[in-house]
Amino acid sequence: MLATIQPLNPVAFELGPLTVYWYGLLIGVGAALAYLLANHEAKKRGFPKDMFADLLIFAVPAAIVGARLYYVIFRWEHYAHDPIKAFAIWEGGLAIHGALIGAVVVAVIFAKKRGYSFWKIADIAAPSILLGQAIGRWGNFMNQEVYGGEVSRAFLENLMLPEFIINQMYINGAYYHPTFLYESLWNLLGVAFLLYLRRVNLRRGEMFITYAIWYSVGRGVIEMIRTDNLLFFGIRTAVVVSIITIIGGIILAIYRRQKGLADKRYLDDDDQLPPKSSNSSGKKTNKKKKKK
Repeated sequence: MLATIQPLNPVAFELGPLTVYWYGLLIGVGAALAYLLANHEAKKRGFPKDMFADLLIFAVPAAIVGARLYYVIFRWEHYAHDPIKAFAIWEGGLAIHGALIGAVVVAVIFAKKRGYSFWKIADIAAPSILLGQAIGRWGNFMNQEVYGGEVSRAFLENLMLPEFIINQMYINGAYYHPTFLYESLWNLLGVAFLLYLRRVNLRRGEMFITYAIWYSVGRGVIEMIRTDNLLFFGIRTAVVVSIITIIGGIILAIYRRQKGLADKRYLDDDDQLPPKSSNSSGKKTNKKKKKK
């Protein structure tokens, strides 16, 4: 029976010369759903309806470039002999930490240019980012990547997994931990938790910090099971980054409270939005008419 198990086709469909892979399609679906969730909340919080669309125009390319660059840097031995392969992102190889770095840098610049509060935007986006990550992990599933150590088929069956997942975890003659699934489920649980925290009305910035800590806890633990780790001098980079993020997030939250930088609450909609002007130049229009 094992000899008959075939991996799922990584190609979703073809349109003439265009080949669409499940990997890219699922990441795209995750990004689209994340946008819809964030945009809905942004409008409720008083932002213009096209604000997140404008942000994504710059943030998505930056996230993709950051994700690929981060991955290639720590896996350069795989691309040194053929650097062109570094551009083949449809084959997998996007590091979420690189994506976050790229997106956050762009978001900070975007917020400053538009006169918005970065922390307010980040808080709104936090559950959406986790949602996109949860869906995107299924792209790794289709590529048979992001898996853990070897296990038995009985182990996977005891997890009550559907047959298609068990079969997809049969790689090169052995079964492996579906760590993509562990992380996807952890992220979905985080989405529910962050949506609940909106009602708690945390200090501004703490929703995003909670997201960073939540994801890092799950990623750090799951990374210890994975076999395809990115290494830096033999050290698992994702584990180190996760530990730094957890500690740094806690310190940052305490610092912002002590310095009065987090006095406003998530549900406060009273400021940090560009003032509305009655004309494109922003000049006042209520000047008194000159007497004739």
